[in-house]
Amino acid sequence: MPQDLDVMHNESLEELQSKIAYLEQAIAELSDVVFRQHKEIQVLEVQLNAVRERLDSARSDEAARTAEQERPPHY
Repeated sequence: MPQDLDVMHNESLEELQSKIAYLEQAIAELSDVVFRQHKEIQVLEVQLNAVRERLDSARSDEAARTAEQERPPHY
């Protein structure tokens, strides 16, 4: 009987070690995904700020126009 307990104990230990190895791999993969997403978000923030600046610039140019410079609506 004690030998059976040793076998069951070893199988349980191996199963736990396999699960830990799987979880470590999953954590590493998720960490890589989060890092890539962080980099993509940084790039998107830079692009968004550039678009905002262009939009603000276009709005200020538009506001600076006089009535004579404005195109009639039918154009």
